[in-house]
Amino acid sequence: KEIFEEVEIAHLIYEKGFISAMDGNISARLGNGNILCTPTAVNKGNLKRSQIVEIDPDGNLTYGIYKPSTEIKLHLFIYSQREDINAIVHAHPPFATAFATAGLSLEGFVLPEVIVNLGKIPLAKYATPSTDEVALSVQPFVKNCDAFLLQNHGAVTLGKNLKDAYFKMEKLEHYATIVLLARILGGEKTLTLDDVKKLSEISLKSYGKQIKI
Repeated sequence: KEIFEEVEIAHLIYEKGFISAMDGNISARLGNGNILCTPTAVNKGNLKRSQIVEIDPDGNLTYGIYKPSTEIKLHLFIYSQREDINAIVHAHPPFATAFATAGLSLEGFVLPEVIVNLGKIPLAKYATPSTDEVALSVQPFVKNCDAFLLQNHGAVTLGKNLKDAYFKMEKLEHYATIVLLARILGGEKTLTLDDVKKLSEISLKSYGKQIKI
């Protein structure tokens, strides 16, 4: 099931324009603790089930003939920090990545749906892709955030399953688009602290997750 979903989501993020060429990577944690992930240097729009690889929590290949994504260290680090997370999507959606490239976070509390589903969206300092630096850059907020921007790089979303992680990426890009348009019109209006506290109560009741203010 996870292999089918991973391929489906790889196709989706390519078709949506969230990635281009060989960019992006997706992973899912299995019940045995191993990780299914997309391979490196493969176009995700044409990804096939036979190209998905399986690795253990230490990054050793346990199934498949392709090399795992070069960003797998980031995925493994996140899984080690978040027992509640079973899927990760890393992509370069244009509007969200534009904010990341400009050195701007999306931490402001603006849209209720985004606050409840994503919470704060911080910006990680620039780190050299495919190195341990990327994992270190997200360390300050990985335990409290399900979506974050990577400076001059892209975006990462975390989910309880693959569809959850994908929909968070979709929502992140939609939100980034709205914020950019709002700034063209004079700037977004942020919600009050009381507004956010009310939404935090809803988030806790509905999703078991309290919003970090």
